[in-house]
Amino acid sequence: MRPNDLSSRISKWFDGSGPDADIVISSRVRLARNLAGFEFLPCLTAQRKTAILKKLKEAILSLDIGEEVFFVNMADASSLEQDLLVERHLISRQHARGKGPRGVIIAPSESFTAMINEEDHLRIQVFGAGLQLKQCWEKINHIDDMIEKKVEYAFSGEYGYLTACPTNLGTGIRVSVMLHLPGLKMTGQIEKFFNAARDTNLAVRGLFGEGTEAVGDFFQLSNQLTLGVSESDIVNEFSDSIVPKIVEYEKLARTELLTEQTNAVDDKIQRALGVLRNARLISSQEALFLLSQIRMGVNLGRVKNISITTINELFMLTQPAHLQLNKGRPLDPDSRDAVRAEIIRSKLCQN
Repeated sequence: MRPNDLSSRISKWFDGSGPDADIVISSRVRLARNLAGFEFLPCLTAQRKTAILKKLKEAILSLDIGEEVFFVNMADASSLEQDLLVERHLISRQHARGKGPRGVIIAPSESFTAMINEEDHLRIQVFGAGLQLKQCWEKINHIDDMIEKKVEYAFSGEYGYLTACPTNLGTGIRVSVMLHLPGLKMTGQIEKFFNAARDTNLAVRGLFGEGTEAVGDFFQLSNQLTLGVSESDIVNEFSDSIVPKIVEYEKLARTELLTEQTNAVDDKIQRALGVLRNARLISSQEALFLLSQIRMGVNLGRVKNISITTINELFMLTQPAHLQLNKGRPLDPDSRDAVRAEIIRSKLCQN
């Protein structure tokens, strides 16, 4: 299996299902690990990186995680294949554009990936649709235990798991949710969300993680503290307190919009539909912004005969690498905008 085999379908964790999926698009738990007896990545020779890649690849491919996984050698992957994996949130941009021996192991369901030689020797991730952090944690904890039976992790009794970046020291865990918050944005309450996140040591990023800005009212919320608190405590706080409160605030904001700004809401939604059903050129950012409005309309019951799955599919399949791989050739920006507009028109005009 190759990365471009994924390009024509939507990820299962991005299909609009799962608890609170109208607001919480997906959940992710990531663990950062390094091998004992090896320096951190910046200090490694190419030969030592190759040894790590071989050791971890063999260990993880031998595991029974419930489905057959496949390996992608990132040094051999084309730039479009690398970008595709970034667009599908399976690897980081840093991993895509890294140098030297590195790879990623992917489950066909895309619920599990393992990046080898990214910032740390190993970063494993588990994804779930909607708010499923506890389920993601249970699965990744089991996989992590299986890996640790085959390799020795760098671990300190005082500091926990040793990581290249001090912010991951301790548990090495990153818990995150992808949120759609148009209600808070339209009611002018989104700054309260940002301030509350900062006050509680949470990080807010854009749709594609670190270094990206929020587009189309999509935000990634994740923990920043990993030292001095257990993995289960972090997961439980996110699942039982932090995320439910955000969901509650977003629902209240949406109710307020429908009660007090019905015409403004409907105008925004119908303008977005009008543009997407007729435009001949659509950029990635404009598509995300307008599809966000329609997604809100579907969830509010203001748009009929269009499913959240269809909207989420358009979010993913109209990203630049997806477009080009599905067309079978590189496309210049204007051609991508034209193909993107054609795909969106075709999908939305069927309804």
